This record gives sequence, structure tokens and C-alpha cells, in this order.
Amino acid sequence: MKTEKEGIPQSDPLVHGTGGNPESAIGQTSRHFTRRDFFLTGGQLAAGAAAGTYLGSSIPLSAAPAQAGAATSAPGAEMPCGTIGKVKISRVLLGGNLIGGWMHSRDLAYVGSLFRAYVTEEKILQTFALAEQCGVNTVFETGGDYIKKYNDQNHRNLQFIPHIQVDVGQSEAALKDHIKAQVDTGAVALYVWGVSSDALVEEGKADLLLRVPCDFYVKTLHTDNYPSATPKERRVDFMWRHNDRSVFWDNMWCLSADDVIAFFKTVTKPWIAFKVLAAGAIHPREAFPFAFKNGADFIAVGMFDFQLKENCELAPKVIRRTQQRERPWINGF
Repeated sequence: MKTEKEGIPQSDPLVHGTGGNPESAIGQTSRHFTRRDFFLTGGQLAAGAAAGTYLGSSIPLSAAPAQAGAATSAPGAEMPCGTIGKVKISRVLLGGNLIGGWMHSRDLAYVGSLFRAYVTEEKILQTFALAEQCGVNTVFETGGDYIKKYNDQNHRNLQFIPHIQVDVGQSEAALKDHIKAQVDTGAVALYVWGVSSDALVEEGKADLLLRVPCDFYVKTLHTDNYPSATPKERRVDFMWRHNDRSVFWDNMWCLSADDVIAFFKTVTKPWIAFKVLAAGAIHPREAFPFAFKNGADFIAVGMFDFQLKENCELAPKVIRRTQQRERPWINGF
């Protein structure tokens, strides 16, 4: 067991992360976490466990498929890839919200029904095929059952990074069983769900997150330059967790991008940025350059089928323009 620069206990060869609203000062030891240490809220920071690896010194989680790290993109696809652990991952991941139906619709009550009418199982499987054709080889967060069906029916190896849940009162045995169950679905990595970790941080139980070693981070990143963004003077920690319409209307997930960017300059492990479009409020032409220029190694983007081609043509161009940036690219260039 060793402590990396970021201060997370590290156990080779785990691919781990901790999820939470915090743009976390993970550089503190487990005995000295304070609310200030987890220094921003409105986002999620996470880590995961790679298939075929160990939770600390526990039993093997699963036997990873022989091609677990293989890219599955179609011939000619230009999407650059990086690695997390030993797994090769496209720099753009397909976000799971538009698979699982977790729509951020602000005050538009009809959006959920519209989603369910359009995104049928057939449409989801078609979207996976199109994603692979566009060079995307990994789905992030939700959709495991659909991914398994797609892979089985088409003899494919579309990869999956789902979340785990860490809770107060959860035993080590229960946590290990939970992780094993997720890995057994075919996951190539895991991260701690932000809903879970944010609750722990708000309740002063952040030490529990350190049971999960960290090999990569998951953190929201987007600008606040869009009409529905909460004004700065009304932003409060954990506002997304509470149904208080005076401060949050399902509309903001990164309270201070400047602080996030500054923090990740100190981090030498891969970073998956998500909510980069602020749930559709920011166009990819603005959001992708902002995320990659400011340090993200990967971006998880919720995309309908009709958005994939344009977005996946844009991303490699942005990445090529930002190969030289202040925060070095991790595992890939």
C-alpha cells in the first residue's frame, strides 16, 4: 500500500475512484478530511475497480475477458484512445443517462415521456453500433443489461464503466461483494457513484471513501456561461442534492470550473470529465475544447444516435489542437 501524490491509498493494479459532489482535496489523509478539503460541490469525483484485479488484498473480482482492453471501433475510426489501468478507452465515452433514461430536463415536464417514446431498446442497440462505428468503445455509468445483450448478439466487446455505492454502515464484506457483482457484469472499471459519495461528504463521512483505492478520477466540468446556470451568489454546497427550487432547478453540476481546473493540475492520474455539456445547455463546439484544453483526459457525453457522428468528428479535431496543454495528457500522448 502506498500513497500517491494525490493522497489516495493505492493498491496495484486497481483502477478505482471515489465519487462525490466535491472537487475534492483528496490530498488529505483519511483522518483529516474536512468540508473544506472537499473544496467545491456541484460535481462528482470518482474511482473504480478494473476487472481481474483486487480490492486491496481481497479475492480476485473476476476474470477479465482476454480482449478487455481491445478497441472495438470500426476500421477508419479516428477517435483517439488512452488507457486506464490496462484498459484501452476512447477519449470520448458514451454517457449512460440517455440509455438509462435519467433526463435532466430542468422545468420541462414532458421531456421524460419524449425520451421514453424515442429511446426504445431497438434504438439503444442501434446507438451502440453507431457509437462503435464512430470510434467510441466504452459506455459510462448505466446500461449494463443493454450492453451485454448488444455484445452477445453481435459478438462485440463494447466496454462498460458502471458505478458502485459506498454507504454508511456498509461492511467491508458487503462492499467487496457489491464490487464483485458489478465486475461480474463485464465492467472494465468501476467508480463510486456521486449520489453516494456526495452524501458521505455532506454528512462528514468522507473517510469511508478511502476504502476504495483510486487510480482515476471522475469529475464534472463545465462553464457557467449558459442562461439557466445558477447565479454565483445563489450557489451553495450540495445544492443539487436538495429539492430547493430557490437555488437548484436541475441545471448546474460544476459550481466553480476554475477551482476544478486548478485542482486537476496537481493530479497525475487519468480524469474522466462528465456533464461537460451541462446536460445539453452548452454546445459541444464550446464544451469539448473547454474540457480537453483544461485538463480532462476523457469526456463522458450523453448522446442520442443523431448526435454521435457530429460529436465524434469534432472530438478528434479538438484533441489534436490541444495535445500541448498545461496539464499533460495522462496515458496516451
